Amino acid sequence: MDKEVVISIKGMQKYEDTFPDVVELVTAGRLAREGESYTLSYQESELTGLGGTLTTIQVDGEQVTLLRVGEFNSQMVFQEGRRHLSMYNTPYGAMAIGVHTRHLLAELNDQGGDIEVDYSIEVDHALAGRSVFHINVKETEGGLGSLKQ
Repeated sequence: MDKEVVISIKGMQKYEDTFPDVVELVTAGRLAREGESYTLSYQESELTGLGGTLTTIQVDGEQVTLLRVGEFNSQMVFQEGRRHLSMYNTPYGAMAIGVHTRHLLAELNDQGGDIEVDYSIEVDHALAGRSVFHINVKETEGGLGSLKQ
């Protein structure tokens, strides 16, 4: 199964001594199923500061992997109650960050569904920030198949 979908993303990032940064985005993407696993993919926009980047989210049971390929490559693994070490490429070079997932909900089926992740980021074992995102996936209807960013 591989189909066009409409993806609604609401994200919030909070770093120490800063106001929360909130991003909302609606974009076209693809939802694919292979066995019991789902893969969601979409092109980032300039709104997220990641224009030209392909984001892929793999949902495999109790684990969600977010992979970004573009100017800045990154891979983050989310499992509720677990901490994973991830590599994050920046303009200044690659760095290892810890990703501790506080809450994870991933309910996808062939018609779409929801993904919610609440996680904290650690740099050099020190808490650097907290992020929460909610993604809603819906099948395209009628003319929405041509939705572009």
